[in-house]
Amino acid sequence: MGRGCPVTVHLHAQYRAMAVDVAALAEDVFAAVEIASQLSRHPMPFVADSRQAWTRLAVAVLIGSLGSVGMWSVVVALPVVQTEFGAARGTASLAFTFVMLGFGSGGVLTGKITDRYGIVAAIAVGVGILGLGYIGAGMSSSIWQFILVHFAIGLSSSATFGPLMAEASHWFERYRGLAVAIAASGNYVGGTIWPPLVNWGMQSVGWRTTHIAIGIFTAIAMALALLVLRMLMGAGAQRNHDEAPPPRVDLRLNTNTLTAILSLASIACCVAMSMPQVHIVAYCGDLGYGVARGAQMLSLMLGFGIVSRIGSGFLADRIGGIRTLLIGSIAQGSALLLYLFFDGLTSLYVISAMFGLFQGGIVPSYAIIVRETMPAAEAATRVGLVIFASVFGMSFGGWVSGVIFDATGSYAAAFLNGLAWNALNITIMVALLIRSRQQMAMA
Repeated sequence: MGRGCPVTVHLHAQYRAMAVDVAALAEDVFAAVEIASQLSRHPMPFVADSRQAWTRLAVAVLIGSLGSVGMWSVVVALPVVQTEFGAARGTASLAFTFVMLGFGSGGVLTGKITDRYGIVAAIAVGVGILGLGYIGAGMSSSIWQFILVHFAIGLSSSATFGPLMAEASHWFERYRGLAVAIAASGNYVGGTIWPPLVNWGMQSVGWRTTHIAIGIFTAIAMALALLVLRMLMGAGAQRNHDEAPPPRVDLRLNTNTLTAILSLASIACCVAMSMPQVHIVAYCGDLGYGVARGAQMLSLMLGFGIVSRIGSGFLADRIGGIRTLLIGSIAQGSALLLYLFFDGLTSLYVISAMFGLFQGGIVPSYAIIVRETMPAAEAATRVGLVIFASVFGMSFGGWVSGVIFDATGSYAAAFLNGLAWNALNITIMVALLIRSRQQMAMA
């Protein structure tokens, strides 16, 4: 049929005959479909700080809370697993060490995946490994198998912390600090919810069934939440960083140098941070208050840490990440100093609450500084490197504090060691602050 041969369509008698040019109509329809296809491939631009951004953030916190189970379950399961396998406490404790190693190195790996392929791909990898890791832990036939599989569990949990903070920073400009702090709070929310659930599960059905159930549940729940996040972000396979807000601060340092400086600062503050967090339970036992009191103080630290993280986000949006971290570091040092002078039961509860309130916002501040000073396309990888340094600092700090206690018979020298490392962190932050002011004056 040629385009010049119209087709006459006879309708009801009351209507006159109508001539329809089918070929021309087909061309119009094709053009409309082509336009719709273009729109579907190129949706409306995402607007920072919008309602959609906050919805994404809510889903991200849910994912972070679920994925953080890998950081907390091993602490609860440790005594039961040690007893079943007849292992020494030191050997069984290596499971926590491997979780931390996996979490630290995984932050770098999943950060690179996030920068290259997007946060959805990074978390999807984490979901699969987390599910298989917990099923493998529940089916372990030896203590060493249980220990080694926790490296995979830690690696998978890392995708829901550092990379998620970096990704959340792309969704906001005015409230970037608050968004990063809220994203980081998923880890502490998980620390509040998961331990009692894991303990209840082990008492009800045993530790093996509990671990297998965790693997299945987290795989399904996180996969569903991830599908929602993917719908909110669009179906693009690769993250487009062009729409992310640009850096705000120019320190005139290349990214590798600045990453190294921030990593050293992260190690220093986390060596100081680890002293109360790792040893408060043992410290209370030595003072005669009992380990249960120490566990309550640790829970108090984590609870106030959530408040601290949210508060630090508000503060960072007003004064910037460097100043916020500096304030948190000075406050953390003040709390450490109080531990040296007060060891009464009530005093320790108060100081522990203060310590949690002061230190909770420090680690998310590093992610804020990275986004304020570095390109969006590198953010997740750089945050992963700094988080890896913080994990090393926590691990080293917890170990060296124990060594100092063994050598001196007291935690006083360990607290002093923490104060010295904290002073190094303050020095680095002051130097960066001075440099940022100098650059602003030159601009």
